[in-house]
Amino acid sequence: MSIEKINMPQLGESVTEGTISQWLVKPGDHVNKYDPIAEVMTDKVNAEVPSSFTGKITEIIAEEDETLAVGDLMCYIEVEGGSETKEDLENKPQETVEPEKNTQPSTDTSMKKRYSPAVMRLAQENDIELSQIDGSGKGGRITRKDIEKIIADGGTAPSAAASNRPAEREETGQQEAEAVRSKTAETVHTSEGAREIPVTGIRKAIAQNMVKAKTEIPHAWMMVEADVTNLVKYRNAVKDQFKQEEGFTVTFFAFFVKAVAKAIKEFPQLNSSWAGDKIIQHKDVNISIAVAKEQELFVPVIKAADEKSIKGIAKDINGLAAKARNGKLTASDMEGGTFTVNNTGSFGSVQSMGVINHPQAAILQVESIVKRPVIIDDMFAARDMVNLCLSLDHRVLDGLVCGQFLSRVKEILEQTTKDNTPIY
Repeated sequence: MSIEKINMPQLGESVTEGTISQWLVKPGDHVNKYDPIAEVMTDKVNAEVPSSFTGKITEIIAEEDETLAVGDLMCYIEVEGGSETKEDLENKPQETVEPEKNTQPSTDTSMKKRYSPAVMRLAQENDIELSQIDGSGKGGRITRKDIEKIIADGGTAPSAAASNRPAEREETGQQEAEAVRSKTAETVHTSEGAREIPVTGIRKAIAQNMVKAKTEIPHAWMMVEADVTNLVKYRNAVKDQFKQEEGFTVTFFAFFVKAVAKAIKEFPQLNSSWAGDKIIQHKDVNISIAVAKEQELFVPVIKAADEKSIKGIAKDINGLAAKARNGKLTASDMEGGTFTVNNTGSFGSVQSMGVINHPQAAILQVESIVKRPVIIDDMFAARDMVNLCLSLDHRVLDGLVCGQFLSRVKEILEQTTKDNTPIY
């Protein structure tokens, strides 16, 4: 028998860490290779981590709600064959996971003082002062690999005095954490009976992404209204037969996504990302769509939307929404988005300003379709109108090209009829 490690895998492109939301196994459980052992949340997707071996879980290292860098130890598993012990593994040099190369040094230290239990333990055992270390993790966070590198480079060995101070250090750390919590609590006045809701899981990821988007991206906004009366008549005329033949619904949203994908091909500047010293203009038109599940928000991607028919887009929307509701979205479903279309009209909104889905350059909010009186040939007429609200990254895009893009989307929608817009 031998003891093997199971480490935090990379669950998507540009993903550098994950938070364990729930363990699906406990010490003593037997698992087969590829069986799920934990649910992990990243800033892109919730996913199950499979076991790398068949064997018995012997020790769980990471706790629920703990954030680990890619490559950090999650648990130990006992497998057949070999004779390595846990001590052998701990003394074996760690496999390193190369961090993403960045053309500019990071100055973000927002997570520098968030230490995992593994980092705290190693620092205490080796008398390492964490405040003096520059972390390589996201937001300046100190990772286990940072500590192991210091130890390998001849960091201070544990002294007799240091070995007698773990309880003192732990107490000091608890006092510092309590001081931070108290300081935060002082800024928020609550009334009797107020309920505190811990910020964990997907809500924490959403918060981090929103702060990143708003602090890094200079947002600008614009809006146009479109007369979609003909589109509404067309969709309503075909929806029942379509549902009977295909087994799923063709929604208004599918027509909007198709119009946006078509306009992006004519204005590829909208299909871009800011990359520090350059702007990346993507070839593939991959449309991200926002899907809500109770208090959770996911942004899966319709790949190659410009190459798909309205039926194909409707099928993808239906499938991705179902996977989100059932917790079945994969990392592949969430990767590669180049532009976001958000169906805010589904809950009655008529005007909104979306926060750009970093690192994309724009997001379009499709608002509610409402009947309004419109003047046509000097006479009032009841028409189906919709507002299209665009948020843009002003580093990448200017008002001229965005105005032209919105005008083209409006034109496509207003010309949508049975005669010139096939569903198949």
